[in-house]
Amino acid sequence: MSRERIQDLRAQVDEINMQLLDLLNQRARVVSEIGKLTQQLGTSFYDAQREAEMLTALEMANKGPFSNETIKALFREVFRASMALEEQQAKAKIRVQRSSPDQRTVIRMPDGTELGNGKFQVISGPCAVETFEQMDETAAALASRGVKFMRGMAYKPRTSPYDFQGLGEPGLQIARQVANKYGLYVVSEIMDASQIPMMSDYVDVLWVGARNMQNSFLLKALGRVNKPIILKRGLAATLEEFMYAAEYIVSSGNPNVMLIERGIRTFEKATRNTLDIGGVAVLKLESHLPVIVDISHSAGRRDIAIPLARVARASGADGLMVEVHPNPPVAMSDAKQQLYIDQFHALMDSIEDMEKTFA
Repeated sequence: MSRERIQDLRAQVDEINMQLLDLLNQRARVVSEIGKLTQQLGTSFYDAQREAEMLTALEMANKGPFSNETIKALFREVFRASMALEEQQAKAKIRVQRSSPDQRTVIRMPDGTELGNGKFQVISGPCAVETFEQMDETAAALASRGVKFMRGMAYKPRTSPYDFQGLGEPGLQIARQVANKYGLYVVSEIMDASQIPMMSDYVDVLWVGARNMQNSFLLKALGRVNKPIILKRGLAATLEEFMYAAEYIVSSGNPNVMLIERGIRTFEKATRNTLDIGGVAVLKLESHLPVIVDISHSAGRRDIAIPLARVARASGADGLMVEVHPNPPVAMSDAKQQLYIDQFHALMDSIEDMEKTFA
């Protein structure tokens, strides 16, 4: 008789399990509908006050035998699962998410140069514009190796307010003059949306620095600009946050966005930052946007530039960014990470050797 009773109770448990499963899925469908409506309204799906009210109501209705702490723990997991479902659905809808394996964004420049089409491109130049002579010597080296994208940084956000902050518009004028001489494109960092009209006269590709990755006002403004945008990953940003930052630009109307991995802050001190090469692979898998690897700011040192460049090429990235200067020891910023011109040529030789392997 006891065994029969156990079997009967177990059958009741099985039935209740099925009822719970049906109710959980029913709840998920309702929550999903709420998420769609909140998205249309432009409001946040997560409501902390609402969650607290639901938990309080459950505590007051609880008759046992589970304690209130157990009930709260169980329902917090239900709430968390609902949030995860909503995030997954929202992620699937974002424009920067890859919808098919062959989907890719290709950035096309006026002369036909493309970035994101499978050819490995290089963006290079000094950390900052200092003089015409410095930029001219560097540009000549870049052009001799077929590099089309030149750094022309005139605004330098620095940790210390007393460090070199860039030449401003005069620096952009130098960069434009040199770029025109050698048939290069100017890549330069924009600090604020108010700079867009002025910088548009000098710059071909606008660069959003790590400090501004989550500056939504700037990102949305750049979504209304008819120029390619390079978006740099924040020093402590997750890949999800990085992709959502790109979504601000793309959803605002500008599809020509490149992602640049520049290393993340960890406990390691041997390099300036830690190059997240696994993150590059994930970005290439999940997004159709071109991905560039910054081997200068991630390392903070020139002596490991070549192996990092080779790793970047092997990772499937669309290109790399490396800093080069005619005389790095006297550079006004980031002297330790900028390559000498002969080192730049050695790096390009190494990449070309790899290209033969991939051909």
